[in-house]
Amino acid sequence: MTDFEITWDKRLQIKTTGRDDSSADQYRYPYEPTPYTVLERLVNSGLIREGDVVLDYGCGKGRVDFFLAYQTKANTLGIEYDERIYKSAMENRKTAISRAKTQFVLANAEGYEVPPAVNRCYFFNPFTIEILRKTLSRILESYYESPREIFLFFYYPADDYVAALMTLEELE
Repeated sequence: MTDFEITWDKRLQIKTTGRDDSSADQYRYPYEPTPYTVLERLVNSGLIREGDVVLDYGCGKGRVDFFLAYQTKANTLGIEYDERIYKSAMENRKTAISRAKTQFVLANAEGYEVPPAVNRCYFFNPFTIEILRKTLSRILESYYESPREIFLFFYYPADDYVAALMTLEELE
């Protein structure tokens, strides 16, 4: 963990540093926060703006959500399956500077019904390809029920993720 990571956590008034693989298994991967340098690049792309709703799959302690809400003024929604880590996100929400624009849900991604307002989705390899496929089906269901432009962001996508994404005709 670098001083840069600690500085951002302090600025956002949250605690998200460190890896946690205590609940990882063959289907869901360890909690590992996206580096702030990566999130800065995402913000600087201009692809997430005020008025957008970002759904963060495998949100962990909420770093992506708090950072994007703070930097872009977008609303964010984090989905986390691990109850203990979800509680950490909720604890962070009590003190976070951008808490008014963040929400968290304790749920499995593959069963979560994507709200029609969501138009951005973020993934940092939170789970296996089987769960990703089911999750993508949920995103597509939401799209067909409420057509809109939806951007999917993948940080360090696994090869099987890329292969699966290449087979979906709906994606550009």
